[in-house]
Amino acid sequence: MIACLDVDYRTELTVAVCVLFRAWTDSAEASHLVDRGPPAEPYEPGQFYRRELPHLLRVLAQVQEPLQAIIVDGYVWLGEERPGLGAHLYEALCRAVPVIGVAKTAFHSTGSAVPVLRGQSLRPLFVTAIGMETQAAADHVRRMHGNSRIPTMLSRVDRLCRGYFTVQPPT
Repeated sequence: MIACLDVDYRTELTVAVCVLFRAWTDSAEASHLVDRGPPAEPYEPGQFYRRELPHLLRVLAQVQEPLQAIIVDGYVWLGEERPGLGAHLYEALCRAVPVIGVAKTAFHSTGSAVPVLRGQSLRPLFVTAIGMETQAAADHVRRMHGNSRIPTMLSRVDRLCRGYFTVQPPT
C-alpha cells in the first residue's frame, strides 16, 4: 500500500486523513482513514513538523497493511542537513517506510528537490525523499494518476481533509 497524508486545522480540532492506494498509477483509493484530534500546537517558525507530526502518526497508527511509501504535502528536506516534516516522520517511524515530500512551491534552500512537471502545467511540483532515491520518488510522482498538475490521490486526500468539516461537523 501507498499512503497520502494531509492535515487540516480548526480552532476546536485537527483532522488528519490517510488515503491508501495500491499502485502509483491507481485512479481510485483502496480506502481512507480519518483521525479527529485535539487542536494543533501553535506554529513555531522553523518547527512546522511539531504541529503536524503528532496528527500524522495518529492516523498512520490505524493503517493495518504494510506501507511501500508515504507521501506528505510538503518537504522532506528544507536544505542540506535540515530536516523537514517528511524527515521527522521517517525518523518517528524508525526509518521503516520511505517518505516522499511533494511541495507546490519552491523553498529557497531545497536544492535537492527534483522539479516534476505534470499535465499541461508549466509550474512544477517539488519532490524530496528519504528512504529512497529522490529521482525514483520524482518518477513515482510523475507516474501518478491524473492529467493535472496535482496527482489524483493528493487531490483526494486534500479534499477529504478540508471537506471533513462541511460533511461531518465536530460534535
